Amino acid sequence: VQLQAFGGGSVQAGDSLRLSCAVSGRSAGSFVMGWFRQSPGKEREFVAAISRSGANTRYVDSAAGRFTISRDNAKNLVYLKMMSLKPEDTAVYYCAAEATFSTLQVYTRRETYDYWGQGTEVTVSS
Repeated sequence: VQLQAFGGGSVQAGDSLRLSCAVSGRSAGSFVMGWFRQSPGKEREFVAAISRSGANTRYVDSAAGRFTISRDNAKNLVYLKMMSLKPEDTAVYYCAAEATFSTLQVYTRRETYDYWGQGTEVTVSS
């Protein structure tokens, strides 16, 4: 299984950005998908997750209401739409996948995920 995150870039505070994660080697529909981010000197933190079916989502408090995670299993893609970006959102964003039988389960712990993409960098300037 390979994950490739893309769509990062440099934006101004208040702008929007959509990250994508392409899943290959196995159907994306087999996995709970998550987005994490890591800033210099900080641990990698949970941002958002979505169940296999897309019915359930979870967000870190700082992202709730601004970020939206979604998925298109037919295209093997997972998205993170980020709006009203803030300088504190600056980080390398990673997508992650964890296989599960449940179509409704979501995971928020970094240690739960077995598969990781290489990361895409997001820089938000004030």
